[in-house]
This record gives sequence, C-alpha cells and structure tokens, in this order.
Amino acid sequence: MACVGVFVAYLPVTTVSVSLPAIQRALNASTSQLSWVSDAFVLPMAALILTAGVFGDVHGRKKVYQAGLALSGLGAVVALCAQNVQTVWAGQAVAGLGSAALLPTTLALISHAVPDPRERGKFIGLWATSLTAALALGPVIAGTTLEHFDWRWIYLLPVPVSLIALACAAKLLTDSRAPGSRRLDWPGQISAALAITALVYGIIEGGAGSFTDPEVLVALATAVVSGVAFVMAERASSSPMLDLTLFRSPAFTATTLVAMISFLGLIGFFFALSLYFGMVQHLSTLDAAWRLLMVSMVPLVLGAPIGRLVHRVSARLLIPGGLLVSSAALLSLTDIDADTSFGSLAWRLALLGLGMAFIITAMTATAVSSVPFHQAGMAAAGNNAFRQVGAALGPAVLGALLSGKAVDALPGHLADAGLGARTVEQVTTVADQAGLGAVRGLDLGADTPRVLGALSEAFLDGLHLCLVVAAVLTLLAAVVGVLLLRRPPHTARPVAVGGRAAGHDAAPSLTGTPDVR
Repeated sequence: MACVGVFVAYLPVTTVSVSLPAIQRALNASTSQLSWVSDAFVLPMAALILTAGVFGDVHGRKKVYQAGLALSGLGAVVALCAQNVQTVWAGQAVAGLGSAALLPTTLALISHAVPDPRERGKFIGLWATSLTAALALGPVIAGTTLEHFDWRWIYLLPVPVSLIALACAAKLLTDSRAPGSRRLDWPGQISAALAITALVYGIIEGGAGSFTDPEVLVALATAVVSGVAFVMAERASSSPMLDLTLFRSPAFTATTLVAMISFLGLIGFFFALSLYFGMVQHLSTLDAAWRLLMVSMVPLVLGAPIGRLVHRVSARLLIPGGLLVSSAALLSLTDIDADTSFGSLAWRLALLGLGMAFIITAMTATAVSSVPFHQAGMAAAGNNAFRQVGAALGPAVLGALLSGKAVDALPGHLADAGLGARTVEQVTTVADQAGLGAVRGLDLGADTPRVLGALSEAFLDGLHLCLVVAAVLTLLAAVVGVLLLRRPPHTARPVAVGGRAAGHDAAPSLTGTPDVR
C-alpha cells in the first residue's frame, strides 16, 4: 500500500510537466502561469508535508493515508473539469495536498512495519522504484492521451487508482501511531507554509516582472521573517513539527541539503526540457514522452538493487557519486539545439537517470537511518519537505532565468534573421508583456517562419543557461554530501538492549547510535 500511495502522489509530476506545451496552447498561458501550474502542485506538498507527518503520528497513519488518496482523486477531478488556467491551479493544489499526506505516511508505514534499518533499505528501494515508476509512466500516459483526446483527460487515471487504493486500504492496511504524546504545532506550521509560499511567489513574479517590484520585495521579506519565526517557534515548542536537534546528525543535515539543492536543479531542468520539446523541437507530447522515459527508466530498473546496496556501500560514495554523474549529464546537454536527434539525447538522459537512481534511494534511506528510531518518521517527513521546497523553487528559479535570458536574446536573433525594426519591436513587445508562448501565436505573414526560428534560438540561449545552473547546483550538492556525510563506523558486535541482542531489539543507525524500539 505504501508503494501504491507514492505512485499516486508522484503520478501528476511528469504527467503534467510533459503536457505543459499543450496546456499553454489551449489556455494561452504565459511562462509564469505555467510555472504556477507546476508549483500549485508542489507548494502544498512542501508546505504541509511535515504537518501531515505529525497528524499521522497523532491520529493514525491509515487515516492520513486515506485522506491523501481522497484529495489526490478530488484534485484530479477538479483539473479534469478546468476551463481556464486558474481552475488547473486549483486542481493541482488539491492534488498537492493529497501528495503531502501520502509521502510521509507511506514512509512511516514502512518504518513501522520494518524497524530494522538494514532490512528497511530494501523496502525503501521498492518505495523509490514505485516513485520512479510514476515518473516513468506519467509522460507515456500523457502522450498517448493527447494523441487521441483533449489535454484535460491526462487527469483521469488518478481518479480510479485513488478509489481502488482507498477500498484496498480500508481492508488491508493496519493503522499505527507514533509512541509518545506528539501534538500539532500550529505556530510552526503556519510560519513554514507562509515562508515557503512567499518565497516561491516572490521568485516566480520577480522573474515574470522585476525583483524590484513592491509586491515581490514584500513577498521575499515575508519569506525571510516567516523563516526566522519558524526557527523560533520550533525551538520554543515542546512538540515541534521538525525537531531542530535532528540537524545535529551530519548525515541528516547532508541528505536534507542535498535533497533541496539537487531537486531545485533537476526539477527545474525537467520544466525547461518539456518546453524545449514543445517550443523548439515542435514534438508531439508522445514523442517528448519517449525522450523523458530515458531519464526515469534507469531509476525504475535500478531502484530495488540500489536499496540493497545502501547498507553495504557508504552513503558518502553513493550520494555524491550519483550527483557527480547527474552534473556531468546536465553539462553534456549544453550543446543541444533544434535538430538534436533522439539518439543523441537518449544516452545523456539515461546517464542523468543513472545519477538520479543513486540519489533518490540512498538519500531517503540515509535520512531515515541517521536518527534514532522513534524520530524516523519525522526525519523522513523533513527530508521530503526540503526536497519539495527544492522542487517548488526549481521551475520558479529556472523558469525565471530561462524567460529572462530568452527575452533579452530575442531582439538580436530577430535582427540576425533579417527582420525589420518594426517587426522586431512588435515581437519583443509581445514577449515582454505576454511571454514567449504568445510569440508563437503571432501571424506575421511571410515573416512568421523567421520569427519562429529566432524564437527557438532565443529559447535555446535560455535553456543552455538553465542547464549550466542546474549542473552547478547538482555539483554543489555533491560537495555538501562529501563534506557532511560520515563513513559509518563498523559494528563488530551487536549492542544489547534490555537484556536482548541488538539484532532483535535494536539496530545500529548510520550515526553508530543504536535505534531503540
């Protein structure tokens, strides 16, 4: 049931991302509006995932799991009925609430059922495989759907899957709660949600307009103040949503920072890549899906085997190694253009998938195993929360960089194409006011092919900048992993707890401290 839950949680990620060009054409959406299509889903995940974890600990993980499935299905129904981009945002937000409930509870269910960290790694590998299965199938489902039906039907599949999973969970799933007396931390929740939302809003709107606009400055200032308030609230709380003492573990700190930084670069890259397939290569959604499948198939195949490696090979090797491979793959893509073939793209995207396969499984298992057993659920929720913050910032940051660079480069490419000053001014005005997507809708007679060619070249300038930034961020995450991850000490003998062998009653964590059950 944990694997089914994470599949439902992540299915909208690539299903929607690969469909962004079709949504843009159908709804005349700007690049910043498209960023909100992605971030309307990711923001609730990032802002509420910790609260959902605490709610499951207090009131029962089965209830939160079932609520997550119900919200995921409801969000899909709302988006399925959308007639404008604002309704798509609403559906994505409701589905994001569902995913926020599903992610921490699925990992907590595994931690409850498999307390031994060494044995748990195998099951987290299966969990990660289900996650990547959703990422792999999403583009193919979207592409096949858009070949024959309207774009709204990409939201159909989560509805029956959620309903069937709800029915199965009611009979098959055993409820569990965390030991102790945890309670909801409302000051921490409110300040965290406000900080994350204000930060992403400020970056998206700053990229679409100017970072000196009053509303953008207010949003960024609100993010800083709320972030400080969150830290103060957690330090003062007797039952914190995120126990800040977790960061005393170098392994937990490393995996949390790696999760946020790497997903900022990687998810931002996927956002830009989906637009490249639509705006530059003019591919159908299904053709774009086959290319994206090269990224997600490798983690799908390798997720379970890597899960078995987590406690045999040091995380200090697995995580930075995967990040270095991903960074190299991103840099190798900086020479792509409108004529880059499927074969030329395939090996580079597969190399990126290989790096991601090591990152996702090892990062999650290390975060959960690096803290005492009774804090494993909070550690998993915290790691997921920071990962989703990075995923929310990715489209915002790289979308703003892409748009800014492309709009700046567009006049030069239009002039190089031999277009007159009046046409150049008309096209750049449209790009400034309505976004790059609006330029494609201009009817300029005989000049239209040259305008579209110049638009593609300008977009490629923005894409190449995004690839370099994503590669640098991934490399930075690798450096963080090398510096903070520690080689786990070798345990020669099991530790006895309460007169029973540690093999039965305790298991060593990556910090060398036994996890007492």
